[in-house]
Amino acid sequence: MEVLLAKSAGFCFGVKRAVDRVYELAQTSAKIYTYGPIIHNEEVVGDLEKKGVSVIETKEELRQIKEGVIVIRSHGVAKEIYDQIEQQGLECVDATCPFVKRIHNIVEKESANGKQILIIGNAGHPEVEGIMGWSSTPAMVAECTEEIEQIHCNPDQPVCIVSQTTFNYNKFQELVEIFEKKGYDISVVNTICNATEERQTEAKEIAAKVDAMIIIGGRHSSNTRKLYEICSRECADTYFIQTLDDLHLDLPKSVRLVGITAGASTPNKIIEEVQNYVRINF
Repeated sequence: MEVLLAKSAGFCFGVKRAVDRVYELAQTSAKIYTYGPIIHNEEVVGDLEKKGVSVIETKEELRQIKEGVIVIRSHGVAKEIYDQIEQQGLECVDATCPFVKRIHNIVEKESANGKQILIIGNAGHPEVEGIMGWSSTPAMVAECTEEIEQIHCNPDQPVCIVSQTTFNYNKFQELVEIFEKKGYDISVVNTICNATEERQTEAKEIAAKVDAMIIIGGRHSSNTRKLYEICSRECADTYFIQTLDDLHLDLPKSVRLVGITAGASTPNKIIEEVQNYVRINF
């Protein structure tokens, strides 16, 4: 069995930066908290918990903390979370991905200048919730054609459109084109990170040439789910797994080439385990 592994599979720059920082902090004597799981990968989060790193999910949980270090994960958070950490006198380690931080700065500036903010992304995703929290006016979110068509803005106010960093680039363009037909005064900033575009493009190319495709990533990982959706359209036998334990392949003998890629929150160790298993057992 021949295996074709995507060069872009695994940790992106922002995730690696955040995870490495938390592991460094875990070696100190301070009590470490991450605001939300540091990444959408249960294995990594579980390992950090064994090292004493706790996860808090809400502002209410944050208010209960009297001392320690609060790590802002790569997804970023709303401005009010920074303010609350400062008010409580806690130490803040900001591991927000620089690509996400750029969106915060754009949204803060453009909303302060009177623009309505439209975010193309997954409503409810922590990155999108964080971005919304930097707008001085209520931000709008759309993920699909139906949602973008239902958005109505003040015609006297210009609109600034940004994107979740891990959103599908082609889908972003499609939704922007639909919104442009509404006739609003809009400015568009493509804030999808280069790593996401490269990962999605490579995954699509590999899926189009292989007999079966394996996508590795956390169940709650938005960017991994998008990889699965992209590859499924190119390869009928596409599998979404979190670890090697989830891999239950029943491949026909005609399968000669298997492609593998992984989301931005997938450790190299898991990718290597899956790759070696497929090569040895098929």
